[in-house]
Amino acid sequence: MIALHMAASPAAQASLRRTPLYERHVEQGARFVDFGGWAMPLQYTSILEEHHAVRRAVGLFDVSHMGEFELRGPGVQAVMDRLFTNDTRHLADGQARYTLMCAPDGGIVDDCIVYRHGPERFLVVVNAANIDKDYRWMQQEVQRHAAVTLLDCSEATALLAVQGPRAEALLEQLAEAGQPAGLRPFHFAPVRLAGIEVLCSRTGYTGEDGFELFCTPREAPGLWDALLQTGAALGIRPCGLGARDTLRLEACLMLYGNDIDQTTTPYEAGLGWTVKLDHDFIGREALMRQQAQGPARRLAAFVMEGRGTARHGYPILTPDTAEPIGTVTSGSLGPTVGRNIGLGYVPAALCEPGTPLTIDCRGKHVPARVVRPPFYKRPRTQS
Repeated sequence: MIALHMAASPAAQASLRRTPLYERHVEQGARFVDFGGWAMPLQYTSILEEHHAVRRAVGLFDVSHMGEFELRGPGVQAVMDRLFTNDTRHLADGQARYTLMCAPDGGIVDDCIVYRHGPERFLVVVNAANIDKDYRWMQQEVQRHAAVTLLDCSEATALLAVQGPRAEALLEQLAEAGQPAGLRPFHFAPVRLAGIEVLCSRTGYTGEDGFELFCTPREAPGLWDALLQTGAALGIRPCGLGARDTLRLEACLMLYGNDIDQTTTPYEAGLGWTVKLDHDFIGREALMRQQAQGPARRLAAFVMEGRGTARHGYPILTPDTAEPIGTVTSGSLGPTVGRNIGLGYVPAALCEPGTPLTIDCRGKHVPARVVRPPFYKRPRTQS
């Protein structure tokens, strides 16, 4: 599970930042946690119920704590090329792409989604805990280009995620005719939902089909209410960070601060597909060397074969000599797959599916086995 600090008392919650939907979460009985300085809902009913709602029907998440930046101006493409490992040059207007920012040594500064509005305007969504760090990092490159500006739009943006096999049906009931039907994965467009203007992207962090809805903080509560009211017949549930974590882990989607950070590289984390070496981004030289040599360690996906749950920080051992060889980065019960699952860095030679491992669960040595990721893949029958 993600590292969370309980913020049970009102006094504790009062010191934390709040999203525009905080009062709605209180009204709906959310159990709050401190997530990177934000009072965020961990769960409303139970993590299991919310997890299954997303896999089987539709779930609604408040992800307004995420950061949003805009880069604008003539020559902005040169800035994008330097900052991001993936190709943004060939994005069409209205297209989005998952990408990384790297340090000169190849370490991952953050993982982001980039949205192209036009040749001189891009939106970048970053992780909540990295907003200040990312702004400083990006500004160092932007200031080399007098015509380009970097705008932090985080405070002026609310973000809701509608995820699950019935997500499209829900939005179609709230949208004007033809919206958002036909919006392809990793594309976005302006949409009017329940009379509210939103930017709708077909993206998500659950392994399911779904949408992320950008709107103003003032309009977020009304949009939240409309989605829950209209989605009641479709089995919608408000969902917290607990379900968000188990859903993304089953799909082997990375969590910054757990599975990736500035001490890990894209090739170690299995994110080499986001690295396009045909442009001169920060960290390119180091990653070219690592690609040629091969990383010494890799992020492995494993299932527990004995009774025990892997947790972040637990040691990974060799099964014969109990020698420490790595550390669990993420682990929990996978409710859909019905197994205790996890991720962790181990020597590259031990990443092959079928390789036995041992997880030190607070002194109890539990056998595990490496598997091919992801643990869960959406059925082809879903859109």
